[in-house]
Amino acid sequence: MSATDAALETVDLCVGVPGRTLVERFDCSLAAGEFIALLGGNGAGKSLLLRTLAGLREPARGVVKLRGAPLASLERRQVAMRLGFLPQDPDAAPQGLLAESVLLGRFAHLGLLETPGPRDDARVDAALAHVGLAPLAGRELATLSGGEQRRAAIARLLVQAPSIYLLDEPTNHLDPAQQLAILEHLKGLAGQGATVIASLHDPNLALRFAQRACLLSGDGVATLLPIAELDAARLGALYGVPFVEARVGAQRIVATA
Repeated sequence: MSATDAALETVDLCVGVPGRTLVERFDCSLAAGEFIALLGGNGAGKSLLLRTLAGLREPARGVVKLRGAPLASLERRQVAMRLGFLPQDPDAAPQGLLAESVLLGRFAHLGLLETPGPRDDARVDAALAHVGLAPLAGRELATLSGGEQRRAAIARLLVQAPSIYLLDEPTNHLDPAQQLAILEHLKGLAGQGATVIASLHDPNLALRFAQRACLLSGDGVATLLPIAELDAARLGALYGVPFVEARVGAQRIVATA
């Protein structure tokens, strides 16, 4: 894949915190239609890497490019029209009605004096249906459970309709059925041409949904590999505990030994 084909690209990217380099000299090209799982132990830098890819923190070195253009050269509204970011935890206390909160995802696409219209409302209805929250549209966001608020944040991202989705632990607070439903929908978006990058705690979800995995060692090494190469040995080295692998039908599964 050439650089001109990349939806999101990094060149010599370095991400770190004072006194510690978490990602060193990371070069990658991520294409439209890909689902990439971001894996690594706690503190390995998954959240910081995602925030750097989203343009929400400066890299220590290197460049992030969006469709060939340096991310830092773009206005935030331009970025928001193409790239959506789901943080691990809410950036602000929940407030307002659920439907109103989800509608905020459309504002990057509206003109300066433009107000949301019926098409935007229809997008909200569809997004709430996708995450199973349609019956709660009129509820105060603060009255929802943690899992419901997580799905509300995902619905807001769906309403934003970017071409690149950066998701920091999207399955947080979700039960197994909800986890599978959300990841199935994200995989469907990738099938329609979106680029999806999601940090995940469960390697089995990566094996089930991703095409490639990005492994963060926490000591500067970031390894991007096809999902077929994500085996028990690599997972053992990544997490520091032994893994075993088995198959259930065509699906590979792993577990700690």
